[in-house]
Amino acid sequence: MKISIERSVLLKAVARAQSVVERRNTIPILANVLIEAEGDEVTFRATDLDIEVTDRAPAKVERAGATTVNAVTFHEIVRKLPDGALVSLTDDSGAGRLSVEAGRSHFALATLPRQDFPVMATSEYAAKFTAPAPVLRRLFDKSKFAISTEETRYYLNGVYMHVAEGDEGRVLRCVATDGHRLARIDAELPAEAEGMPGVIVPRKAVGELRKLLEDDETEIEVSVSETKVRFATPEITLTSKVIDGTFPDYTRVIPQGNTRKLEVDAADFARAVDRVATVSSERSRAVKMQLEEDRLILSVNAPDAGNAEEELVVAYSDERLEIGFNAKYLLEIAGQVDRENAVFLFNSSGDPTLMREGGDMSAVYVVMPMRV
Repeated sequence: MKISIERSVLLKAVARAQSVVERRNTIPILANVLIEAEGDEVTFRATDLDIEVTDRAPAKVERAGATTVNAVTFHEIVRKLPDGALVSLTDDSGAGRLSVEAGRSHFALATLPRQDFPVMATSEYAAKFTAPAPVLRRLFDKSKFAISTEETRYYLNGVYMHVAEGDEGRVLRCVATDGHRLARIDAELPAEAEGMPGVIVPRKAVGELRKLLEDDETEIEVSVSETKVRFATPEITLTSKVIDGTFPDYTRVIPQGNTRKLEVDAADFARAVDRVATVSSERSRAVKMQLEEDRLILSVNAPDAGNAEEELVVAYSDERLEIGFNAKYLLEIAGQVDRENAVFLFNSSGDPTLMREGGDMSAVYVVMPMRV
């Protein structure tokens, strides 16, 4: 194999591929990236056996071929090469070395045979549809903060993507919960997605997916089967196994009868929560919300460090209420609000609270209260 490729193009492709590689590997080949050159493009493929990323880039291919090289080392070398350099890659399979040359720099990296590299088995996908990158980005970005990190409840360690009944017909929905907070985000259902099986997309795949969704103009081709999900653009393909488990019936957690309504400027609210929470160093610090006529008092009482209080002018006309929440959860939920106002709907100090973005019903958040 012998190819020439521009450094910036190479860096972008290798960076995306190597990010799925686990730093600690008991299987040496999994630390490598598979480089395949054919026609007028080169493909970089990396996997951790659960996720596989394939990135295609244009290159001048003098001699077609394939090899594998340590992904992290290769990425570091390319990153440190001068901008604008033309990089030449030459594989000497007999010596087991890949030569990397750019200007006066020359590296010879150890390779492993391409035959040893595991390629994820192709799957028969039950549904294939396309969706604009901003739509998918919103679905996953607004729900991923609520993914559980508890290994024992593995079926909550991802985002549940499925077709559901919304207020105005069927929707493509993403839900995540860790038992303390829940995010439910809806988008218009693409026509071809109608028969899609519901799948739990793992946390790591959600993180990697973000890199495919940065360009607002891109259409993402989504393929879903019972065991795998694939997101593809013309340059990148991300394939991931889905979590083998049943996502719980989240509809039972979303309160229906919450009538006490608080409307508050989302940015002012988030800043105020952040300020009063400063006095407590505990991770699970509780913020008390006292609601009165058009007035909200946020307070934190940390016996060791001190206490803090801040008052906000809000729209609230129901009876007086005192309720406590984990400050981190409140901040994360308030941080999802794109619109100016956040609307909180309460029932009592011991019941789950509902939060929406203004009048938008397509994004719903639920947070459990704390005793304060």
